[in-house]
Amino acid sequence: MIKAGGKSYISSPPAFSNDTNKLLVCTGNTVSIFSASTGLLINELEGHTALVTSVVVVPPTSPANKILAYCWTASLDGTIRYWDFSASELMKTINIRVPIHSMVVPGLLRKPADHGEQPSHLFAYLCTEEVKKQGHRNASAFWQIRKCNLTQSRFLDKFTLAETLKPQIITISPFGNYIGICEKHKLRIWEIPARDANHVALKKMRLHHTKTFTTLAFHPTERIVAAGDVTGRILVWRGVGEKTFSGGDNNLVNGASHGDAEEKPGVRQDDDADSCTTWHWHSAEVNVLLFSADGAYLFSGGKEGVLVLWQLDTGKRKFLPRIGSPLLYFTNSLDPSLSSVSCADNLIHLLKMPSMVISRSISGIKPPSSVLQFNEGSCSGVAFNHSDGLAAICTENYRIQFYSLFDDREISEVQVCERNHQPGEEITVIVNLVALSPDGYSMGTVETRLPEEGIGGLVSLKFWECSSQSKEFSLSTVVYEPHRDAGVSDVAFHPTRQMAVSTSYGADFKVWKCGYGVSGKDQKAQSNGWTCHAAGSYKQKPMTAATFSMDGSVLAVAAENVITLWDPDRNFLVAVIGESIETIRKLSFVGKSDYLVSASQGSSPELFLWSMSNLSVLWSYKLHAEAVSCATDGSSFAVLAHLPTSSKSTECLYRSTHGVDGVILLFHVDKAIPVSTWFVQKAQGGSLAFIDASSRLEDGNAERKSVEVLTYINGAHEYVLLDPFGESAPIRCTSQPESLVDFGETAGRYGYTSIYGKLPEFNLERERSASIATAASERSWEMILDGPSHNLPPFTTLCSAFLESLLERRTATVE
Repeated sequence: MIKAGGKSYISSPPAFSNDTNKLLVCTGNTVSIFSASTGLLINELEGHTALVTSVVVVPPTSPANKILAYCWTASLDGTIRYWDFSASELMKTINIRVPIHSMVVPGLLRKPADHGEQPSHLFAYLCTEEVKKQGHRNASAFWQIRKCNLTQSRFLDKFTLAETLKPQIITISPFGNYIGICEKHKLRIWEIPARDANHVALKKMRLHHTKTFTTLAFHPTERIVAAGDVTGRILVWRGVGEKTFSGGDNNLVNGASHGDAEEKPGVRQDDDADSCTTWHWHSAEVNVLLFSADGAYLFSGGKEGVLVLWQLDTGKRKFLPRIGSPLLYFTNSLDPSLSSVSCADNLIHLLKMPSMVISRSISGIKPPSSVLQFNEGSCSGVAFNHSDGLAAICTENYRIQFYSLFDDREISEVQVCERNHQPGEEITVIVNLVALSPDGYSMGTVETRLPEEGIGGLVSLKFWECSSQSKEFSLSTVVYEPHRDAGVSDVAFHPTRQMAVSTSYGADFKVWKCGYGVSGKDQKAQSNGWTCHAAGSYKQKPMTAATFSMDGSVLAVAAENVITLWDPDRNFLVAVIGESIETIRKLSFVGKSDYLVSASQGSSPELFLWSMSNLSVLWSYKLHAEAVSCATDGSSFAVLAHLPTSSKSTECLYRSTHGVDGVILLFHVDKAIPVSTWFVQKAQGGSLAFIDASSRLEDGNAERKSVEVLTYINGAHEYVLLDPFGESAPIRCTSQPESLVDFGETAGRYGYTSIYGKLPEFNLERERSASIATAASERSWEMILDGPSHNLPPFTTLCSAFLESLLERRTATVE
């Protein structure tokens, strides 16, 4: 394996470094360290063997000592590790041998003044998975909240705080005084004593509700607890634990009469709180809840993709709308001007506070679309740019994301159709197919507008062109109902010309050509759009797949269970080969050879290798091929196949328990036995592609032959780059180009500079030249509309600003 990438950035909440220059993000089995000023990757902490679930940064012991760069991490591999993340050095490992879902360390947040001196022992509170054996074979898993002595590297078995049926995220108060979890209709809260020890038992209490809780937050200075539920309501309790945590009689609290209900408005079941207030703005469950550092405000967010800022005393709201994806986490830093919000589309926004302006974004590969559906078969939601090492991926909100597989970062996004994120909105449009030309300058997308009550369904085929200067795609042609009322099954581009073919379940295919004209001024060729060049069909069979030969002289189209060969220029049927039992879903020519690979799917799936010279099959396999990719040079191809689930062998059972459900087979055309084999996970919905890595050779030898690597993207959009031929080529695969990381921007930005930036230097000559510039060139009136729709200025302000932008400013000299 050359490289792995595409990990999730949102599996757990991130954490800022003490100097707020870095953001530590849990990414799979590693912790990625990003620059807070550029949003680019700086370093990684590698050592865990399973998913990292928590990262806790050790705070500075004094305001002047902000250069400390130590953190604790916990993982599902059952270990807790202590790191010096400035040098990526592992300092200590604690093996507790049970998976850890969540971890907090209250002692790190306690100030020395709270107890006079630093404690001799450091304790962590963990949510761990336990297995309860029932008989000889049956076992059930449950979760416990447990206490661990990090100094002595051992569990305190006598201190199990709680047992739950589901894993719980432990929430800690800003100064480590309290911890809590959400358990169905109640909150469970524990007080952490100032002098925590091995034998200290924690005081506990509960707060109740009629709905299921989803998240909670503690006020930094007062006894206030906020919690969100599945209906979008936010409950705020005041005076929490005044009797329980202040040495009062617990029996008196639990046995209080219902006559006190008038004195404790909104409080249920005699909970230990003075009052409970309910706020309701969110339409779905609340995922984000956090108090500001001064405790005057409360941040909330959820499925709507809107960050809401509540004023705690008045309940007034301020919004950061149109984030475009459900919110999962909100994280504060020691610098009050910097925060982050994590979104469900694997995106982390760095916010400039208190204005809540997005300054930078850290974007990972987008997760699979939850609404990606295929019309009557299997289409591709992933396409590859062979020469540049890019993957084009269908994502939520009707976008195509271009992702660099070598650099593991987003390059750009294309909005296929303009629609804003709306929570709970009924899905009416699906982008279910994307295809790229071999040179990467043309793209085809297929979107389906679902019918409403059986009326109004529409299929659109769009062609996009990429600008050679800006490298951005622009819409060239829209074809409504390209195959009447039938869905599009596949789109393939000609290898050397501006030609494409689309196949349809409606028993026909169409060949499209892009016309060019000459502009009047610069005499440059400009695209006049794509038009239908020819159409064909075969015995009224559904056309399910298509591909061009490497030289473009042959077009192969699958007509259900047979393969038809066409001359694409004259639209002439050359030959018909094969007849499989099931419908053919994949077709691909093997490089510049005269071999063709076909794969059928169904109850009896098969993989065939055909010889075009004698129009016969060379060999075949009985396997379910999810994806097929052929090397451009040479005679090799790779197949992603599903492993059989019916086998009861020991090897198959071992693989199933470790999540292995697929296999990548590398074939050579003259051998029916695979040359190489890789077992993979999440094969359902996976993709394969050979990518040119010649430009990434570290030795810089331009005369070296072309080097291709095999890319596998699984169903969760995680990917690996494999060396298919075992050449171990020295390929440069960096997560971020070093030249893009500017460490100079991350130093010394606090106070006024961190919020508003540095003051510009005054230059008299520059000010004079700027004074004669026109207001229209500033285009200030465009920025007026850049804000929440519910906070737009009045029409009089818009009108005067727009008219002022059309006027030219001149300087007048007074004599």
